[in-house]
Amino acid sequence: MALDTGDQGKKEETVWDTIKVVLQALILALVLRTILAQPFSIPSGSMMGTLLIGDYLFVSKYSYGYSRYSIPLAPIPFEGRFFASKPERGDIAVFRLPSNPSIDYIKRIIGLPGDKIQVVQGLLHINRKPVQREKVEDFIDRDDRDIERKITRYRETLPNGKSFLTLDLIAGSHADNTPVFTVPEGHYFMMGDNRDNSQDSRFSNVGFIPFENFIGRAEFLFFSLGEGTSAWEIWKWPQNIRFNRLFRGLRADR
Repeated sequence: MALDTGDQGKKEETVWDTIKVVLQALILALVLRTILAQPFSIPSGSMMGTLLIGDYLFVSKYSYGYSRYSIPLAPIPFEGRFFASKPERGDIAVFRLPSNPSIDYIKRIIGLPGDKIQVVQGLLHINRKPVQREKVEDFIDRDDRDIERKITRYRETLPNGKSFLTLDLIAGSHADNTPVFTVPEGHYFMMGDNRDNSQDSRFSNVGFIPFENFIGRAEFLFFSLGEGTSAWEIWKWPQNIRFNRLFRGLRADR
C-alpha cells in the first residue's frame, strides 16, 4: 500500500494557514475597534432629529485620547486619559454613564468646564447669555399608530459658531426651566437634541460627565434602517434602508 503522508501534511498546513489568517483578521479588527473607531447603533429618540432610532454610526476613539472606558480590554488598568485632546462644544460624544459605567450614552457637548448652563423657557443659556436660536421647518415624525405629527424645530448656534438642529416636542415641559448648572473642572454638560425627550446632564441620574468617561466622538452614519427593523433581518433591508442617511457626517456646522 502506498503511503500518502505528504498530501496529508499539505492538507494540515492549509487548514492551519486558514486558521492563522482568520485569527490575524480578528486581531486586526479588534485593534482597529479599540484604537481607531467603534460602531454604535441608536436605540432611542433622545438625539432626534439629528440621530434616529435605527441609525448606525462610527465613533472615533482617538479624538479625545484614551481612557479605561475607551480601551476596556487594556492589559493594565489605568486612570485618567493619555494622548488627551479636549472636546469641543457642539461635538456629539459617546460616554459611559457615571452612575452605571456599563451603560453607553450619546449626547451633544453643551457645557465646558467652568461654564454656567441654564434653560429658561426652553431657551438655552451659556454663561448667562441666550444661545442664538432660529425657528426652521417643522420636523415630521410618525407616532406608534403611524399617524404623522409635526414637531417644532430650531437651529441653534453655539458661542463657538457651531450650529445644529433641535426639537421642541412639548412647549413648557418640566425641563424647559432649570436652575443654573456650574460645570466642575474636568467635567462636561451634555444635552440631547430632542430636548423634551432626553435624560441628560439636566437630571441627577446623569449629571456632569467626567472627561475620563468619554469613549469618543461620533463621526458619521454608515447605515440606517427604519424603526422596528433589526440589522439581522436582511430580507427587510430593500424596503427599510434609509438611503438618504447613509455616510452622513455628524460634525456640527460652522
